[in-house]
Amino acid sequence: MEFLELVKNRYSCRAYQPKQVEQEKVDYIMECVRFAPSAVNKQPWRFHIINKEEDKAQLQRCYSREWFNTAPMYVIASILHDEEWVRGDGKHHGDIDIAIAVEHLCLAATEQGLGTCWVCNFDAVLCKELFALPENEEPAVIIPLGYAADEPKPKNRKGIEVIVK
Repeated sequence: MEFLELVKNRYSCRAYQPKQVEQEKVDYIMECVRFAPSAVNKQPWRFHIINKEEDKAQLQRCYSREWFNTAPMYVIASILHDEEWVRGDGKHHGDIDIAIAVEHLCLAATEQGLGTCWVCNFDAVLCKELFALPENEEPAVIIPLGYAADEPKPKNRKGIEVIVK
């Protein structure tokens, strides 16, 4: 698949089939994530695969949306603040680095025929508590992962003449 076709096919999936994701696909996706670039190659991230029923139920407490509960698995993407690069003016790059890695995850999943959605509006404090994450680790994004049970809606994108100057 050409890259432009891949990025056009990626969308925020909000309904999932109950079918489990094959481990080979998960491994492939996470290998793609492993090669995501980061500032000064710090790789200040950790990814938690959530696929056990009891863990899924705990995570669903952090974001109570009916569609979210349909995913067969999730990935919690966390920033390791004690490992992130800090620019000379004090700008922390962990948020940028995790965004790059998560988009690698979403694009790799799309290539594998799977749906994903960026979920950032969740209770990060509760998530950190429920999964006993260490002090330096901030859960930044939850990505539901599975076979889509919905269809993408038309994308409303700004024109190239608006975004490129």
